[in-house]
Amino acid sequence: MQKSVQVNVAYNVDESNFVEKVQSKRRPCVLKGLDIGECSTKWTAEYLSNVGGKVECVIHVSETPQMDFINKNYLYRKLPFSEVVKRAAERNHTEYFLTKNEYYYFRSLGENVRKDASNITEQFQQIKDDIRIPEFFPPQSFFSSVFRIASAGMQLWTHYDVMDNLLIQVNGRKRVVLFAPSDALHLYLQGDKSLVTDIDNPDIKKFPKFVQAVRFECVLEAGDVLFIPALWFHNVVALEFGVAVNVFWKNLQSEMYDKKDPYGNKDLIPAARSMDILNRALKVLDELPEDYKDFYARRMVARIQINCCTHFL
Repeated sequence: MQKSVQVNVAYNVDESNFVEKVQSKRRPCVLKGLDIGECSTKWTAEYLSNVGGKVECVIHVSETPQMDFINKNYLYRKLPFSEVVKRAAERNHTEYFLTKNEYYYFRSLGENVRKDASNITEQFQQIKDDIRIPEFFPPQSFFSSVFRIASAGMQLWTHYDVMDNLLIQVNGRKRVVLFAPSDALHLYLQGDKSLVTDIDNPDIKKFPKFVQAVRFECVLEAGDVLFIPALWFHNVVALEFGVAVNVFWKNLQSEMYDKKDPYGNKDLIPAARSMDILNRALKVLDELPEDYKDFYARRMVARIQINCCTHFL
């Protein structure tokens, strides 16, 4: 049976004590009682649909609620923002792409999707004054603010980000399951994503180590803010139609981050360089006979254990 731990909850967190009480702990934490602005009462589906206008949005559309990045069980389609909100809020559609019960997921993008990070104050100026983003980090560290809208039931696959972020749940309820960076070896990674797409009913024969990963769980209510430290894996299910905003900031020196990364999910430059070197080393090892390859590979693992890992499973 996989171990499950409830995510810590904190009250009375503000700009003066966020770093000490929350960020420095390097663990996820649900922050309650924060002032997130008028959005907490104004951002109904009707309001957003009325004020959002005809801004064209790229969305994920799926016949099933569990999006699978491996088999790509979703389509990318374009709709006006007002229509995105309307469809995501309803369960039976009169207009649809696949089925009357299809699911929608929207993640805001920058003006130039290949170069610019999302910023709701630029892409959604008509509602930018409704939300108050907690000032828990220096303004110069700000990277992006991502507007998210999801149909009830929609589940986003397990992944990690390289920056600290706040998930502001404006309305609707959302279940979040997180895994610590130290559980990376149990999550069967492909890039920044886990191959275990169904975390509630995993294929144990295919992913036997997954049961060793510890689940950190919480349910976000409207108005809650979840602090997600960099490198913590997270899997999100919209229990109801929901609207949220993710705010990412550079918690390390700016030069560590790839300047050509508008999504904030590329590995830090030193990490990416290390992985490239490792890939080259593995290709060189392939030149050896199998028993020699096995021996020197074990020596490499031992070096990594000694020099880099505080604990190695």
